[in-house]
Amino acid sequence: MNSILPLLRGASPRYPYPLRLSSSVVSRAFISTTVPTSIAGFLHFKPQDAVSDVKIDGFVRSVRAQKRQSFVALGDGSSLESLQAVVPSDQAEGLTVGAAVRLHGSWIPSLGRGQSHELQVERATVLGPSDAKTFPIQKKYQTPEYLRTLPHLRPRIPFNTTVLRFRSEIMASLTRFFATHHFVQTHTPILTSADCEGAGEVFHVSAGDPSPLPSKSKTDKLKSFFRRPVYTTVSAQLHLEALAQALGNVWTLSPTFRAEQSDTPRHLSEFYMLEAEMSFTDDLNSVMDLAEGMLKHICTDLSTSRVKDELLVRAGDRPSDLAPAEQVEQRWAGILLPSWPRITYTEAIEILKSSDTAFVHNPVWGKDLNTQHEKYIAMKVGNGSPVFVTNYPRDIKAFYMKANVGDCDKSPPSATVECFDLLVPDFCEIAGGSMREHRLDNLLESMRAHGIAPTSSDGAIKSESPQSTENNLNWYVDLRRWGCPPHGGFGVGFDRLICYLSGIQTIHDTSAFPRWYGRCDC
Repeated sequence: MNSILPLLRGASPRYPYPLRLSSSVVSRAFISTTVPTSIAGFLHFKPQDAVSDVKIDGFVRSVRAQKRQSFVALGDGSSLESLQAVVPSDQAEGLTVGAAVRLHGSWIPSLGRGQSHELQVERATVLGPSDAKTFPIQKKYQTPEYLRTLPHLRPRIPFNTTVLRFRSEIMASLTRFFATHHFVQTHTPILTSADCEGAGEVFHVSAGDPSPLPSKSKTDKLKSFFRRPVYTTVSAQLHLEALAQALGNVWTLSPTFRAEQSDTPRHLSEFYMLEAEMSFTDDLNSVMDLAEGMLKHICTDLSTSRVKDELLVRAGDRPSDLAPAEQVEQRWAGILLPSWPRITYTEAIEILKSSDTAFVHNPVWGKDLNTQHEKYIAMKVGNGSPVFVTNYPRDIKAFYMKANVGDCDKSPPSATVECFDLLVPDFCEIAGGSMREHRLDNLLESMRAHGIAPTSSDGAIKSESPQSTENNLNWYVDLRRWGCPPHGGFGVGFDRLICYLSGIQTIHDTSAFPRWYGRCDC
């Protein structure tokens, strides 16, 4: 009886798709034929003989009508490919593009080309009708720009459903990785009183009159809902640091928001960040090891994924929207190389200065690396693999990063911090992390140097300071007062990671409902 339990639960060890028993009688399950319930399952279900009394649910992708029968291409989001159903003319009424249907019939070996088996339909039921004349998603090439104007329907495009399934598989792989490394998954707040990066590119939250220009009489009411200014979060890091002092190693995958007025293929206003924080570690290498191990785990875990293989299909008109399949395969192979180079920011500047390449912006120590600089470092140093660049100047990095040993007493611009950016071929920075400044005096000094919040003589942040009112970091400083161990962490732009591993050229196409500068359509 134990051997049949996986079948009764809807899975089979040798058939990785949901199954249903063709008979409801348990005693007959040993001799019954198991039949898939998804289109992906049927496309991989290739019995030698016809299987009768099957049911398939899905959406009509296309219809080719003939005198006696119609050939219907059916999809349900489980596969890039569609399933072919042969429908008698007397059952074809209502089978229009976009309709939600349920088809009953026999799964038989196909006599035609393109599919080993097909569904010979005996009865068709329209569950959700569709007006084919007005349905905007047709079986032809439609530009990504046009599809972005239909965010509520765009997921029905077969390639877009594949991207969303790939997104789901990466999330599942990340969960497995952190579970095996004994990290606690947490949920951090979306609304926050602190601007983590201190850059000011935040969305302010208010309540009350939704009009863009509230009257003066309503201003106080709008501002007083939370007693202080509140924003949508730009990073979960500060809250993860608090949780790390309670739980140990923690991680989260959560939405973040940037009010950056950039309408480029690399920017979203709402996106997801994978962030992890390690407690009781005082070595930046351990943080980089974790980030490297995580990305290698994803590529190893999903190397045989059917969804990954579907994403690499370059057929029809799609190649112009995607990086070449060979290039994407090289990205996966590069991540799986045994070791990734680690160089300092100073070494990177010297490599750039000694290059024969004519950069538009000359590399200068003390300034952030330009996109063209990062691409050159990834190509020259990485030779196919990602590259860690460490120890950036303090002046161009966030206030919370720990000063390098021996640099605490140095004056800008020579002081550096224990941090890293992870650069990948073709795509530049994909992750960043650092050791966090866990020493109270050093943190306060760094905050003063970054102009975030002035302090009083006893080291406490002045509550009456206009800056501290706008960016509440009192609680963050308090973490250093009571048992703060050395710790560090990193963040990965989840949507950018999907771009890199799938070959999608524009980050707007990795999300089901993308929001970017000037666009929030539904």
